Amino acid sequence: MRSKTVKQAFLASIPVMAGYLVLGIAFGILLEDKGYHFGWAILMSVLIYAGSMQFVTVNLLSGGASLISAAIMTFLVNARHIFYGISMLSKYKGMGKSKGYLIFSLTDETFALVCNGAPKDCDPKKYYVCVSFFNQCYWVIGSVVGALIGSAITFNTAGIDFAMTALFVTIFTEQLLTAKDCFPAVAGVACSVVCLLVFGAESFLIPSMVAITVVLLVYGALRKEGGAGI
Repeated sequence: MRSKTVKQAFLASIPVMAGYLVLGIAFGILLEDKGYHFGWAILMSVLIYAGSMQFVTVNLLSGGASLISAAIMTFLVNARHIFYGISMLSKYKGMGKSKGYLIFSLTDETFALVCNGAPKDCDPKKYYVCVSFFNQCYWVIGSVVGALIGSAITFNTAGIDFAMTALFVTIFTEQLLTAKDCFPAVAGVACSVVCLLVFGAESFLIPSMVAITVVLLVYGALRKEGGAGI
């Protein structure tokens, strides 16, 4: 079962590998472009491991932002993980020593892979850990390669940071095409657009996350009352 679990976890992580290697390279190039040694790429990808926040951190470091500003920005950018974590409470229950790492490594892409549980005939605990570990390895490797490329080749880096947005769009499209119920995806887009119009581009993230959570909780309760289950 162990070898099958590792194999299934690796196969599930392949789409993320394709994205993380490219995104990691983009991050490494940007970091090197700001004058930071590739060693920083390793440390940030191992210890921070926060995709979009790492891109933001490049600008925070280069701009000399204060610790308070960095803390507030980090909370705003990563607040969505609060809701990811709540939804994974039952799946990560009883994970023992692995639980800390699973919490730390729960990125958007990893959540997309583990939110529906482990495949049949796989050890859930090992599957979750393997998926999380494989994904972080891809990110670290991509970051280091990007930093090395940035130190060896000089070119215009404008637009590279859009790679993270492109990955989010790809993941959303994949989930929309494969999901049996499209309401959560439609509700997410609708809530985000409304909050964007009401609160503006600088402040819509938290309200949209709250709105999406409330809508999905109500939707789940209505489905359960109707006998369809969540």
